[in-house]
Amino acid sequence: MSVSPDTAPRPRRFVSAGPLTGSIRVPGDKSISHRSLMFGALAVGETRVTGLLEGEDVMATAAALRAMGATIVREGEGTWSIHGVGVGGLLQPESALDMGNSGTSTRLLMGLVASHPIVATFTGDASLSKRPMGRVIEPLSQMGADFTASPGGTLPLMERGLSPAVPISYRLPVASAQVKSAVLLAALNTAGITSVIEPVPTRDHTERMLQGFGAELWVEEEGGHRVIRLRGEAELRPQTIEVPGDPSSAAFFAVAALVVPGSDLVIENVGLNPTRAGLFEVLRQMGGSIEELDRRLVGGEPVADLRVRHSVLNGIEVDPALAPSMIDEFPVLFVAASLAQGRTVTSGLDELRVKESDRLAVMAEALRLAGARIEEREDGLVIEGTGGEPLSGGGPIATHLDHRIAMSMAVAGHASRDGVEVDDTRPIATSFPVFEALLDGASAA
Repeated sequence: MSVSPDTAPRPRRFVSAGPLTGSIRVPGDKSISHRSLMFGALAVGETRVTGLLEGEDVMATAAALRAMGATIVREGEGTWSIHGVGVGGLLQPESALDMGNSGTSTRLLMGLVASHPIVATFTGDASLSKRPMGRVIEPLSQMGADFTASPGGTLPLMERGLSPAVPISYRLPVASAQVKSAVLLAALNTAGITSVIEPVPTRDHTERMLQGFGAELWVEEEGGHRVIRLRGEAELRPQTIEVPGDPSSAAFFAVAALVVPGSDLVIENVGLNPTRAGLFEVLRQMGGSIEELDRRLVGGEPVADLRVRHSVLNGIEVDPALAPSMIDEFPVLFVAASLAQGRTVTSGLDELRVKESDRLAVMAEALRLAGARIEEREDGLVIEGTGGEPLSGGGPIATHLDHRIAMSMAVAGHASRDGVEVDDTRPIATSFPVFEALLDGASAA
């Protein structure tokens, strides 16, 4: 039986191609791109967005919002116009909402639907359909939404929203910006004050952007916890948004420049929200040369150009308190640690076992195949570095349809003797469609 081009794996061997030099610009921040579309869809009037990430995950959000009545038009590369329906104005979708591989789209849109009088069915690909949705179902059920989910609280699932929904005070049992955001999005169309209590701070794009769109939202410290309160039945005002470069995308190039000898690379326009920039702090603790140029504020978000130069890295014990600010960057940190001097210890990373793949087990196996020395523990990895010597290389690496595994091992390939073969590069398109072209270009500059 022949396989269509779209469903056939695309393997590639990534090999050392010389130092990374010159300047690059990574695509727009994925978290901010998702929220720009959602909040624009709930505002009355036109929201304009430049720098939007046009990966598959964000396009899944756009398609779902169109299905519920918003008008979302691409006017040029990265430039989009959104005409919203107003808070409470989402319409009944005519068919199931296909979320592809996007956990962010799914969990945040479940929050939106929860306080609207509509029924929505969420579906996704094989990887997304294994991911737990119970952590969102629990608080949204308290607000009045009703769910019929697949076994284990997974997709496909059907959600019946309730309007008016019930305001709640919800303490997050795990550090999750997606759960927090889902509750806050449900609260927009819920009369009264909804509170979310965060024992551990997570990325705060939702709070910053909702305030920018005019929601009555305030944040206080109480008893050592962060408490976010939102007054419902909000009226959102359309905005003009410039999306900064995604720090999670910049992470791959920062690590590549640090570990490939001779590299001196400038990564332009990188968002450095403190709830997202933990990786750069850890890399500096390891001895990495990462310099911030032209630090500035863009739409309330701190932004800078990063100059990254090849450095001798030293193994460290990574503070687990930093995990929420770099949870998506651990796969590529494991690559950096594999090439450092001495031992790197990570812990408190249970959350990585329920991402697009079990990122602890998958990265441990992938790096071992590439020649690294790895000990897998229940909540982290212990890595004995090569002392700056290249990895031997190898493969093929099983990516398990996980874009961050594929990109991390591409970086490992550039710091190896014989190259690293990745079994399928297609998942990269979910978050970073131009990754391979940028990596090839920076190495050939």
